[in-house]
Amino acid sequence: MNFRTLSRLIALPLALCLTFATLPAQAAQVLRNLVSVEGIRDNPLVGYGLVVGLNGSGDSTQVKFASQSVINMLKQFGVKVPDGTDAKSKNVATVMVSAVLPPGYRKGQAIDVVVSSLGDAKSLRGGALLLTPLRAADNEVYALAQGNVVVGGFSAQGKSGSSVTVNTPTSGRIPNGAAIERAIPTDFASTPSVRLSLRHPHFQTAINIVDSINKRFGDIATASDATSVEVQAPSNPTQRIAFMAKLEGLSIDVGEESPKVVFNSRTGTVVIADGLRVRAAAVTHGSLKVVISESTKVSQPNALAGGNTVAAPQSQVTAEQGMRQMFNWPAGAKLQAIIDVVNSLGASPDDIMAILQALDQAGAIEGELVVI
Repeated sequence: MNFRTLSRLIALPLALCLTFATLPAQAAQVLRNLVSVEGIRDNPLVGYGLVVGLNGSGDSTQVKFASQSVINMLKQFGVKVPDGTDAKSKNVATVMVSAVLPPGYRKGQAIDVVVSSLGDAKSLRGGALLLTPLRAADNEVYALAQGNVVVGGFSAQGKSGSSVTVNTPTSGRIPNGAAIERAIPTDFASTPSVRLSLRHPHFQTAINIVDSINKRFGDIATASDATSVEVQAPSNPTQRIAFMAKLEGLSIDVGEESPKVVFNSRTGTVVIADGLRVRAAAVTHGSLKVVISESTKVSQPNALAGGNTVAAPQSQVTAEQGMRQMFNWPAGAKLQAIIDVVNSLGASPDDIMAILQALDQAGAIEGELVVI
């Protein structure tokens, strides 16, 4: 094999890679990722219960409602507790039990539950949840929860008071821990049409959904706003389910949204969406550093002197003004240019938030600033 042939073989894959790399990113998504069907949604459930069998890591005597709950539970089993008695048991913890009832679940099916301590219990490891009714927003019981709690964390404490805690030992799960006792009714199969609610309202996306549905199934879809699309569906339940399965698989071109900069002030996280641009601007960012040092100077007299030992506190305060050069972004600078400039300065997330907020106030950011 000569050098010319070898060069062609190497150049061919490289050319293909360059061709694929320069292809525009597809903005199309399947419909099921863009909308939710009205009438088909999760329903939260919540309940109050007791976890028993703990090895002394339950609620302390300071939690008064824990004692009351134990007494009320014993009364249900015919155990008479004298009036005024405080049921003290560190093997019991009061908990809140939460679950999510998926759409379409029927009586007898099982769902997972989350158990979280309500009092001052140190750990739920090794405990078992007693039968707990789970209620919805209408205060009706839709499920019953019970079972052994699976805890992912642990806590250990020594006699000196030192302790080690990993993850959260006061919260756990019970897989398939609740049985459905009542189904939540839905009007999905009773209405002549199906409403699709956009997860991210957008006028262009709504129109694209209508056009794609009408092109595939005929003139059956309409949109009254940027939030929802009304679709005529078959009245037969089986045909309606088959129709929805085909509908959710449609490929939809998503409308272009305004790029965002998202700040999480609690964690210091900064997320800059691709496509964010800035107008021409000059920025300088400096900081004032103040250091206060406290020390104590002791004056000790000689052995034969008649004076006393004196301790005198001393404070030293210094201030340093950070020297930062001014830098500028050209008009239309993209995300990569912003990152390169900020990283070259060694800026922290707090610095980035301050710089971008100042740019937004100056009207130099072509996007949306979101603080969470």
